[in-house]
Amino acid sequence: MRSTMMDAPIQVARILEHGATVHHDAEVVTWTGGEPRRMSYAEVGRVAARLAHALRDECGVTGDERVGTFMWNNAEHLVAYFAVPSMGAVLHTLNIRLFPDQVAYIANHAEDRVVLVDTTLIPLLAKSIGQMTSVRQPSATPPGPRATPRGSPTRTGPSTCTRSRSACRSRSASARPPASWSSCRCSTPCRGGCRTRRSSPARR
Repeated sequence: MRSTMMDAPIQVARILEHGATVHHDAEVVTWTGGEPRRMSYAEVGRVAARLAHALRDECGVTGDERVGTFMWNNAEHLVAYFAVPSMGAVLHTLNIRLFPDQVAYIANHAEDRVVLVDTTLIPLLAKSIGQMTSVRQPSATPPGPRATPRGSPTRTGPSTCTRSRSACRSRSASARPPASWSSCRCSTPCRGGCRTRRSSPARR
């Protein structure tokens, strides 16, 4: 019986860890319209860990709060799909083809705390962000997570979020080690949280 039973819970963090270690050379390919843009699963794991830390430390996302996404079907959206559930939060995708008042209503109904938005979609989100009463800050994501102050859709420094009524704060490169998800040292015990033990060597 034991041979047919799983010895670990089914979690998104486990899927990410498996992909970033066993299949670290596999690629996520995003078509940009002119040429493909490639990201390995090992890199997806590293970027997902940094995004999860930024959402918790810089944006204040805790527990099972909702994180909205207003993004294209690309590698950055996949990173969000892994990072948000793995840290215990809830991923809430917003339809970029809806009218601004509809997007605002859906975000408010779900009580989204943060909205991750592709930089090319900032002008579109700007039409509804003023009506999103539950959102603390929108965060733009051009290949690495960046942030934009509420009501001011401009780019800021890399890997930061902007808190309401406060200046943008940059994180130093040494604040968190750019390690893979399996070596993440998250100190916050959260549902489906970061993996704190190192994974076993990849099997081939």
